[in-house]
Amino acid sequence: MLRLLVPLLLAPALALAQTRADPEAATGFAPKPLASAERHMIVTAHPLATEAGLEMLRAGGSAADAMIAAQLVLGVVEPQSSGLGGGAFALVLDRGVLTSWDAREIAPAGATPGMFLASDGGMMTFLGAVASGRSVGVPGVPRLLEVLHERHGTLPWADLFAPAIRLAEEGFTVSPRLAGSISSYAERLATTQSAALFLHHDGTPLAEGETMRRPALAATMRAIAEGGADAFYSGDIAASIVAAVAAEPVPGSMTAEDLASYEVIDRAPVCMEYREAWLVCSMGPPSSGATTVGQMLGLLNNFPAPQSAADPTFWHLFGEASRLAYADRAAYLADADFVAVPVAGLLDPVYLTNRAGLIDPKRAGGKATAGTPPWREGRLRRSPDPSLVEHGTSHISVIDSSGMAISLTTSVESAFGSGRVASGVLLNNQLTDFSFVPIRDGRPVANAVAPGKRPRSSMAPTVVLEKESRLLVALTGSPGGSRIPEYVAGSLIGLLDLGLDPAAAAALTHVSHRNRDALALEEGFDPALGEALTSLGHAIEQQPMTSGLHIVVVTPEGRILGGADPRREGIAAGD
Repeated sequence: MLRLLVPLLLAPALALAQTRADPEAATGFAPKPLASAERHMIVTAHPLATEAGLEMLRAGGSAADAMIAAQLVLGVVEPQSSGLGGGAFALVLDRGVLTSWDAREIAPAGATPGMFLASDGGMMTFLGAVASGRSVGVPGVPRLLEVLHERHGTLPWADLFAPAIRLAEEGFTVSPRLAGSISSYAERLATTQSAALFLHHDGTPLAEGETMRRPALAATMRAIAEGGADAFYSGDIAASIVAAVAAEPVPGSMTAEDLASYEVIDRAPVCMEYREAWLVCSMGPPSSGATTVGQMLGLLNNFPAPQSAADPTFWHLFGEASRLAYADRAAYLADADFVAVPVAGLLDPVYLTNRAGLIDPKRAGGKATAGTPPWREGRLRRSPDPSLVEHGTSHISVIDSSGMAISLTTSVESAFGSGRVASGVLLNNQLTDFSFVPIRDGRPVANAVAPGKRPRSSMAPTVVLEKESRLLVALTGSPGGSRIPEYVAGSLIGLLDLGLDPAAAAALTHVSHRNRDALALEEGFDPALGEALTSLGHAIEQQPMTSGLHIVVVTPEGRILGGADPRREGIAAGD
C-alpha cells in the first residue's frame, strides 16, 4: 500500500528540478562515487552510435557529450527511427539535480483543428496524412542538443559532430535492421522525397551490406557544428525545410517564423513511488509516459510482487493495470500548456487504490472507462482519443564517471518519418500523433490539433532513484509507439521486483493490453503462460513487439551495468 500523500508524490520531482543552487540541500545526498573499474556506460540502438558515445566518454566528455555524439550518429545510421528532423524527451541527473527536457515537435502557427479531415468531412487516411506536409512538426532535436551541451557539456561542440559527419561522408554499411526497414517500406518510400536516399535508380531497396553515404546530411551537420542550432532554425537550412513541407501532395503551413521561434522547455519531472523503496521518474505532459508508467506501477503496488517472470497471475495483473491506465491516458493526456492535465490526481495513491479495486485477481475485466481523479482538472472531462499509432523511435541511456546520467528517447514518429527531406534531413510526421478529429461524441478531444501545441507522446525516458537516499538505481526507456509505457514498466518490474540484470530485464517477454479487446503476448511466448491467462478469461493474441529497451543500472556497490534489447541491434559499452 502506498504511504505517500499526493503533495509528497510530486515533491521529489519538484525539489530535484527546481532547487539548483544547492543540490545537496535539494536531495539530501552527494552523488555516489562510481567504481573505478566501470567509470562510464552507454547503451544505444546501433553499435556505431555506442562507439561514438564511448569515444567521447574516453576523451573526458560528459554524459551529455556522449549522448549528443550518439544521437547524431543514430540520425545517420538509423534514419528510420530518429534524427535532426525529429523530437525527443530527456531526463538528466547532474550533481543531484534531476531535470526533464521537452523537445517535442510543435504544430506550426497555421495548423488548424480539422487539418487532418478530408474534403468530405471524414478523416484523412493515416498514410495519406503521414505523406502530407501537414504531418511535419517543427523539429526539436537540434535545439535540445545545444541546450544540453551548454548546460552539461565539457568537450567542444564541434568535436561531437565528427563521428557522424565522417560516417555520412565516407559511408557506412547498411545493417540488417535498416535494410529490413527499407525493404518493408520501399513502396511508400518510392513516392516520397527520400526515394533517392534509400532506393537504387531502378527502385530496388538498398540491401544489407551495401554502403550508404549521406553527403547532404553531412553538410547540414557541418553547418550546425560551426554555427550552432541557429544554423538549422534559420537561413538556408530552414528555408529548405519550409520548402519541403510546402511541397505537394497536401502541403503544410510551416514557416520560417515557426522554425525560428522553437524553444526547448525545462519541465519538472514526474515521479511515482514504487514498493515503498524507489522513486520512478519520467516525462510528464505532453508525454503520457510518466503518468501511464506511474499508474501501472501504482496500481500494481496494491498487489504482491511477482516471484518469477513466469508467474501468470502477475502478468494478468499487469494487463489489468495497463487496461485501466490506458483508459485514463486516452481521456486526459495532452499538452498541458493547452489542456488541464490532472497529473497529480492520476497518480494520487487513494485514487489508484480505488481503481485497483476494479481489478479481479482471478478474472479479466472488460473494456475500461476513464476514472475521475480527485482534482479540479479531473472533472474537466473530454472525449477519449484512443489512437495508438507510433513507430519510429530510439532510446539512449548513458552515465559518466562523475555520476551524470541521461535517459533520452527520440523519434521521427513513423518509420522514416514523413519521407520528406530537407538539406539531407528526414522530416518527422509527429503531428499525426494528434487526434484526427477535434470533437468526438459532442465533446472536445484533449489531444486535438492547435497552433503551437505539442502532440501527445508515449515516450518514457525513465530514471529510478532509491527513495530514501535519492541514489541513482537505473536508467531505462524504449521505442515501441503506444506500447512504450508497457515496455518500460515491464523492464522496471524485471529490475526492481525480480532483481534481473539489465540484459535479462530488457529481454523479458512482453505482455500488452492498452485497453484493447484482447491481451497481446509477444511472439514466442511460453504456451503454458497463454493457457493460464486464457483460463483467467483473457482473449489472447500473439503479436510481434520489437521494443528497444536500453538499460543502465548502478548496483549498491557502485558498479555500472548496461544491457541492450536483443530484439534490435543495440549494444552496451563502458570502461
